[in-house]
Amino acid sequence: MTTEAIKTCCAEFYASDWVHLLVGNSLHPGGLALTERLGVLLGLDAHSRVLDLATGPGASAVHLAQVFGCHVVGVDYSAENVAQAEVAAEREAVADRVEFQQADAEQLAALHDQAFDAVICECAFCTFPNKPGAAREIARVLVPDGRFGLSDLTRDGEPSVEFDGNAGWIACLADAQPVADYIRALQAAGLHVTHVEDHHDALAEMVSLVQRRLLVAQIVTRIEHAELPSGVDLQQAKTVARRAADGVRAGELGYTLLIASRDARQ
Repeated sequence: MTTEAIKTCCAEFYASDWVHLLVGNSLHPGGLALTERLGVLLGLDAHSRVLDLATGPGASAVHLAQVFGCHVVGVDYSAENVAQAEVAAEREAVADRVEFQQADAEQLAALHDQAFDAVICECAFCTFPNKPGAAREIARVLVPDGRFGLSDLTRDGEPSVEFDGNAGWIACLADAQPVADYIRALQAAGLHVTHVEDHHDALAEMVSLVQRRLLVAQIVTRIEHAELPSGVDLQQAKTVARRAADGVRAGELGYTLLIASRDARQ
């Protein structure tokens, strides 16, 4: 797959109703409780300017504004996700503190240097084809001593061949990296990791949920002839979910939270 195809495929799926049926509105292991944990570790408060990278339908951005009173800018590759996020902000009465833009995480040209006190990225960095470029953009938009909060899928060993193709990228598994590789990518951009947490149990819980709901989806599509999103093969999705469950049990796949700070000398 080309990088453009990967981005388009993931963006279209995560804007679809199917993904909400499979994993709920927060779209990542640990849900909003883990989002809030990131906010606490980042030291967010009412004065914080926060960038939510790959914001999806805006659940995390809205939640951070509600809990911490901060101002949040959410960016996403999908125009449909941005539209959904704007509706969510209006519905939850935080539109005065939350705004959304369509943008590529690897090219945040519309965002000024040192515009944010904190950046978060949940279960999306692993899908970015150009991770070093995204890390440099994150560092660029952070103030000196600003913090980056990442929660993402991790792997131990070589990626499984079953994660190749659309379903693997959509599931954020095709290019999941070892924790050490994420740390190296951030350090190369001038971001120094200060805190690491293991949240593998959250991944195990989500994979189990997805497996159950995929079974229901298979029954529904057979009975109602429901149409799946473009590029999604239900059998392939079940294979990926089964392999992911095996990987979690074997300790090959995990979910990790990282906090990094930008070097004040940059």
